[in-house]
Amino acid sequence: MSAARRFGVISAVTLLFAGMVAGGAQAATSGTATVTLAASAMAMVDVLDPATTLTPTPTDYDNDYVEATGASGQRVRVKTNSSTGMVLFVRCSDATPQIALSDLLLKTQTAAGTGGTTMSSYAAASATDALLWSTTAPQHAWQTVTTDIRVNNLFSYDDAAAAGTTNYTNTLTYSVIVQ
Repeated sequence: MSAARRFGVISAVTLLFAGMVAGGAQAATSGTATVTLAASAMAMVDVLDPATTLTPTPTDYDNDYVEATGASGQRVRVKTNSSTGMVLFVRCSDATPQIALSDLLLKTQTAAGTGGTTMSSYAAASATDALLWSTTAPQHAWQTVTTDIRVNNLFSYDDAAAAGTTNYTNTLTYSVIVQ
């Protein structure tokens, strides 16, 4: 085969390959896919202070009550993604509470969330849910709600005959629901 003829074949193959690359004979393809997040309203509660001990002083006995307020109270954190907000409830559903529910008073100084309400005055603990704090808007970041606790009628709670102190214990249950 002559050199010219070989050159022509090589030139034709080179031109065909160059045309495929430059002209897009093998075009790229694309497609789409959707991602859907099916978000549901969720509310969470996190008890930061699982135990509070109130130790009355002589002044407390003179006043006939002892209390833990503000930073000394019980703190819980709440948050929700609900567009209609949430309600934080508190109850003492002990079968036989050691502190009479009428003597165990609760409130919060934590300001209510947007459009919500708060238990701003002492109210007796209840075996059923009592609204402690609420908001009518999403609360994406943790919000700390502090429960102030007061125990009245201190002289109704006897000390044991042996030396030391006698503990009277009730359990508070916090729950949160979306509105």
